[in-house]
Amino acid sequence: MKKGLIALSPIAVFVILYLVTSIIARDFYKVPITVAFMAASMYAVLISDGATLHERIDIYSRGATKGQMMLMIWIFILAGAFAHTAKVMGAIDATVNLALTLLPGNMLLAGLFLAACFISLSVGTSVGTIVALTPIAAGVAQQTDTSIPLMTAVVVGGSFFGDNLSFISDTTIVATSTQGCKLSDKFRVNSFIVIPAALVILVVYLFMGADIHSPQDIPEVAYLKVIPYLVVLITAIMGMNVMAVLSIGIILTGIIGIMDGSFDIYGWMGAMGDGIVGMGELIIITMMAAGLLEMIKHNGGIDFIIQRLTNHVSTKRGAEMTVAGLVSFVDLCTANNTVAIITVGGIAKQIADRFGVDNRKCASILDTFSCTVQGLIPYGAQMLMAAGLAELNPISILPYLYYPIAIGIAALLSILLRYPKRYS
Repeated sequence: MKKGLIALSPIAVFVILYLVTSIIARDFYKVPITVAFMAASMYAVLISDGATLHERIDIYSRGATKGQMMLMIWIFILAGAFAHTAKVMGAIDATVNLALTLLPGNMLLAGLFLAACFISLSVGTSVGTIVALTPIAAGVAQQTDTSIPLMTAVVVGGSFFGDNLSFISDTTIVATSTQGCKLSDKFRVNSFIVIPAALVILVVYLFMGADIHSPQDIPEVAYLKVIPYLVVLITAIMGMNVMAVLSIGIILTGIIGIMDGSFDIYGWMGAMGDGIVGMGELIIITMMAAGLLEMIKHNGGIDFIIQRLTNHVSTKRGAEMTVAGLVSFVDLCTANNTVAIITVGGIAKQIADRFGVDNRKCASILDTFSCTVQGLIPYGAQMLMAAGLAELNPISILPYLYYPIAIGIAALLSILLRYPKRYS
């Protein structure tokens, strides 16, 4: 037990350094998140035993540069280049003006949430949805004098609707494959759990947006400058790879920006460079978080918590709660919901089979709880991406993340109240 707690202690170091000191200072900008991760990472390397310092650093580095992490970083780089070139070229302003023209003020929050839900369901990725909609949401917030963290949180929340339900979402595919059930069956069970939550949040946004008023003098929409965002949305909905989508977007901003005189070829390249540099902190945080969590895994922290959670299971409800707790904790440690499901999927299947839990319900629990935690951790890729694009501290978005909280509550109630009945 002592070894397991020591293995998990880097998380405590990070929490104390970042959250606790920020709360004491009453300022979440006081302690840079990069410094908290650096200190926790150094501590994690130091407490690891059974290997030389060089070997421990190598383990940390392997975690920071895993294929999945590098793919995420390439997406961050392309997203930064696209977002900034689009901003310099005027695409964001044009798209915001179009949104303000088409949607009445009191429908902006609900409309943005519906757009995020639809796009994420179509593309199966929360990150792709956030990349496409966050700059627009931030622009609309500025034009309507609405809270930018609130508008950003609406997009982040809606992006997890599709991450959780889409047939082409990584989490859905992994959850169903590890539990041995069909995608369509898992979708049916999952829908009973999360769609009521989505409807409740939609109504909440309708009421919250009732007092939002669109500006009286909306500038004329420069439709040509809207094209990069429309193409990004359409190609993403068609299922194109997110890196290809962003590359097309960057090329279009360059062509249109040069054509209308927003910048020349050197200005376009400069805008791309500035956008990439602007993602620097986000990339560093991602790599340090991945390295830190690899050290925790190497030292047996995840195995320890899995063992502790499965020791006292005796009922079907207890088995479902254990699966929920396992995937939530591992997601907290890995900051990646797909990796969390892969890590505990086999164990969840054994628990489900032993206690007679329906494999479709088990897959839904895995997916929904992993999306809940992923949608709320400030160091997850989605939150970091949204915060970077909206130029916010991730913590400022947290109080407005209603949808991830709602699906977490809905999934918990589905366990406690045994619904959907047919699958419980």
